[in-house]
Amino acid sequence: MVKEKKSWTRERRYVLMRPMLSIPKIPDIPEEERTPLVVTLLEIIQLEQEQIQALKDEIARLKGHKPRPEIKPSKLEQDSKDDKNKDNKGRLDSAGKNERGPIEIHETKILEAENVPPGSRLKGYEDYTVQGLVIKPYNVLYRRQRWQTPQGDWIVAPLPPEVQALGGHFNKTIVAFILYQYYHAHVTEPLILEELREFGIRICSGEVSHIITEGHERFHEEKQEILRVGLEVSAYINVDDTGARHQGKNGFCTHIGNELFAWFQSTGSKSRMNFLELLRAGQEDYVLTPEALQYMRVNGLPKAQLEILAEQGQKSFADEAHWKAALFSLGITCERHIRIATEGALLGSALEHGINPELVVLSDDAGQFNVLLHALCWLHAERTIHKMVGFNDKQREALEEIRTGIWDLYRDLKAYRAAPSAQEKVALQRRFDELFSTQSCFATLNQALRRLYNNKAELLVVLERPEVPLHNNTSERDIREYVKKRKISGSTRSDLGRRCRDTFTSLKKTCRKLGISFWQFLKDRLCGTGKIAPLSEHIRRRAMELDSS
Repeated sequence: MVKEKKSWTRERRYVLMRPMLSIPKIPDIPEEERTPLVVTLLEIIQLEQEQIQALKDEIARLKGHKPRPEIKPSKLEQDSKDDKNKDNKGRLDSAGKNERGPIEIHETKILEAENVPPGSRLKGYEDYTVQGLVIKPYNVLYRRQRWQTPQGDWIVAPLPPEVQALGGHFNKTIVAFILYQYYHAHVTEPLILEELREFGIRICSGEVSHIITEGHERFHEEKQEILRVGLEVSAYINVDDTGARHQGKNGFCTHIGNELFAWFQSTGSKSRMNFLELLRAGQEDYVLTPEALQYMRVNGLPKAQLEILAEQGQKSFADEAHWKAALFSLGITCERHIRIATEGALLGSALEHGINPELVVLSDDAGQFNVLLHALCWLHAERTIHKMVGFNDKQREALEEIRTGIWDLYRDLKAYRAAPSAQEKVALQRRFDELFSTQSCFATLNQALRRLYNNKAELLVVLERPEVPLHNNTSERDIREYVKKRKISGSTRSDLGRRCRDTFTSLKKTCRKLGISFWQFLKDRLCGTGKIAPLSEHIRRRAMELDSS
């Protein structure tokens, strides 16, 4: 009896486990029985089955089992890009200069031909250029005269201005090299130290760290000026953020920029209040302008509190402490009311200090960036459609038809940017309405189309402002620089280190956009020669060139 019970128990366990070994197939349901609720439930079941299969694949991978073969689509059907068919002749470097242009010659050597027959005549030279790089120590000993006056005082010959500017025992080339390697080439401090020592430079790790993070106030000031002028002359900005851990805690780095400049700032928050604080470009005041009061009204500040602020005699407050004290004295103590009022006052401060009131903020639909005139990225909007997978032929056909329609509309919007017209504007608006109000057999697709239709005004900003791009690729590319540095060096440990990372990333990316060599920029700023004008002046000049064209 005992043996039979064990056998029955083993068989029962197997029977109970069998349903878990395979997922039963969904039975076919006739079209007349497919109500909207049934269609939605079928799509939910399909999504859950895909998630279960993905979990199974991950479990198999962790156990070391052989994964399922992945069949990729044929590349024969893909259109090759035009730039892949081009050769490298006349290719431009990052500074916009032709790589095959004239090369500066530092030394010329005459080579005599051998076994020249008598009576031969010299007909000139055939040039052959070899490029090289000289890397060796170049140490200078300054012997400073010391004089003692009759009164017993000492007079010592001063150091040259360039040495005094650096304030250390390393010349501008070494300092620029360390900054270039760390912030431009993403080389870590230990490797920079090893590199310099192999070149014959006697330097310690503390001195390398000091050069990387300290004594760069002039760079911090220029970075802040980049944002101030960029916001003043720009018709639009691209914005995005990414994770940036600091001192073992989660943080965020916000990017603001366009084709003229790139600016980064790391903070502990990515709220709308934080974004508005950044738009002030270093200012600390809070200002109650008509635009600030309008922002509070639109965002739901109660009428009573709004009237109190509108009747407030003082319109400008020096800093956060004065602003909070004013709110408390006016009886505004609710956390939500304080937040809305503060966001409005921050926006008023930004506008008061020269930010373009018609500025378009182009983002990937993150809520904190929804200020001023907000525009959405079409590529991010289409991703919700791109991720969907139909579970029958009709749904797959509907999905492909919608995606084709979206990209056709996208291409026509790009053409409209190049040559806007009132007739085309009306036609594009009508096509948008027709496309995103489509009712298909795919319930999940219909919901996504409704969400995109509700964002019509933000997706079609280009019809009113053709200068605004249709995508947020500028921010995506710029912020990738910060992500690469984060992957190599990890999080920052000191506030000064975090500040320097933001500053030099901003300066480097802005130099690249303006066609300025970052290496030459570093040497110019370290020596104080002033041959390269402030980047803010370059931004103004480039903005004027774009406006005139």
